[in-house]
This record gives sequence, C-alpha cells and structure tokens, in this order.
Amino acid sequence: MTNEKSNVPDPSQDNWKRDCYDWLQMLTFVLVAVVMVFTFFGMVNSVVGSSMYPTLHDKDIMLAYRLGYTPAQGDVVVIRKESFMEEAIVKRVIATEGQTVDIDFASGSVYVDGELLEEDYINEAMYELPPDYATHVEVPKGSIF
Repeated sequence: MTNEKSNVPDPSQDNWKRDCYDWLQMLTFVLVAVVMVFTFFGMVNSVVGSSMYPTLHDKDIMLAYRLGYTPAQGDVVVIRKESFMEEAIVKRVIATEGQTVDIDFASGSVYVDGELLEEDYINEAMYELPPDYATHVEVPKGSIF
C-alpha cells in the first residue's frame, strides 16, 4: 500500500461555490418576479399632502392594484397624468360615468343622482366658489368625478 492521495476531488471544497450559485439564482428570480409584479399588477405610491386626511396621511405609503380595475363610487384611486402633474395624486371617486353630481356650496352638500352623499370622512369645510362655477355635472363616458 502506498500513502499517495487519490486524484478524486473532495466534494466539500466546492460546496460554497454551489451554494453561492444557488443563492444568486434564487435572488435573480425573486428580483425579476418583484419587477414584473410592480410593472404589470400594482404600484407603490406615497401620499403627498393632507387632502385625504383622516383616511390617508401625508407620506403614507400605499400599494395600488392596476390591472383590470374599474373605479367605483367611493373608491380611493391613484391618478397619474404627467401633462397635469409630475407626481401621482390620491383621490376618492365621487361619481362614475353616466352619473350626475350636484354641489350645494351654501350647505356644503354633494348629491349624486339626487341622493345626498354621506361624507363623514371629510375633514374641512367646502369653500365658496364664484357664481359661474359648475354646480351640476354629468360625468362623461370614460371619466370619473
């Protein structure tokens, strides 16, 4: 018998390489999956300002679903139109297409299709606007109010 070492490599020496490759592969998959989810299904937004207080606060972070969604009355929506503003705005849907909105600035009341809107989430009084401001609006097709 000789005391020579065999030429077969010790498998424990390459385990760290295999583990690093497995971790890298898993992290790459997770990163691609997260990017796909936020590109096609949802988006993360930060609330800017206090116009939605007390429902949402300034700098709150929210996750919004965007695929196949149709806004309904009372929903909180995130709207982004770069020709209007750089940052997204967060607002509540008062009415959808085909509905009519009547605003009574004197009493601070809003009516949708003739029914008084129960808005106990409002935090501040309605401002009086000039007399030529529209107080009766019919929401056009493809729009929300």
